[in-house]
Amino acid sequence: MKIKDELKNLILVILGILSAGMGLKGFLLSSHFIDGGVTGISMLLADITGVPIAILIFILNIPFIFVGYRRLGSHFAIKSALAIAGLSLCLAFINFPDITPDKLLTAVFGGFFIGVGIGLAIRGGAVLDGTEIAALLVSKKLQLLKVNDVILLLNVAIFSAAAFFLGIESALYSILTYLSASKMIDFILNGIDQHTGLTVVSAKSEEIRIAITEKSGRGVTVYQGKHGYGNDGHVNDPRDIIFTVATRLEIPALKQQILRIDPSAFIVQQSIDDTTGGLLKRKGLH
Repeated sequence: MKIKDELKNLILVILGILSAGMGLKGFLLSSHFIDGGVTGISMLLADITGVPIAILIFILNIPFIFVGYRRLGSHFAIKSALAIAGLSLCLAFINFPDITPDKLLTAVFGGFFIGVGIGLAIRGGAVLDGTEIAALLVSKKLQLLKVNDVILLLNVAIFSAAAFFLGIESALYSILTYLSASKMIDFILNGIDQHTGLTVVSAKSEEIRIAITEKSGRGVTVYQGKHGYGNDGHVNDPRDIIFTVATRLEIPALKQQILRIDPSAFIVQQSIDDTTGGLLKRKGLH
């Protein structure tokens, strides 16, 4: 099973390398648009200095691979180093056709292919861009900043430099490229079945639990709680709190079902990045 999993991961990383190479050589490089992160820095420096991007991508990612080795282990670092080296070789030796001169299509689909490539590589257990490793390290040092905040600040600096060296128009198209890539990374990692958590506080919790489990085929977790602020201003009225996880496409119908049982039910909805185990798929209903 482990060999099968590693083979699957290898295929994902190879497909990711080819997709990212297509996005870079087939779309972005000829139009002088850049992406965010270390890839964007490499593209910007390649434009300014004339050094081949295949060399810059590998050299600039070396410090982040080292950080990955120290923080995330040798297996991750080796796979990422090989993946980034593979991307460099792909850019150096594989010829991709220059797809279109249209700037809008170049920005959108360049980001599309890069995002697919990075997403597939991550699913294969490696990275093609060391930005998130750096962001993770900085956010731990500066606890006021989250990983996403660090990535945002880094990209603001990159696109500001792009506006100075490449011009405002190229910088604006580059931001569009980055947004397209980010959306595709989210889609590859989370998919259309991204899960959402629902927490339901209601005096009719047992009826709601039965409706969710028997009518909707969803698993639930039941917490014991108390009504935090009663008519007298004191904690009272013990009640069960229902928590369930469903896909975002199922949420509207699930909420309608809950509100039909108790129109005054308190429902908290939250996005969930990842889930493991439990009853995530609907049980067959008869």
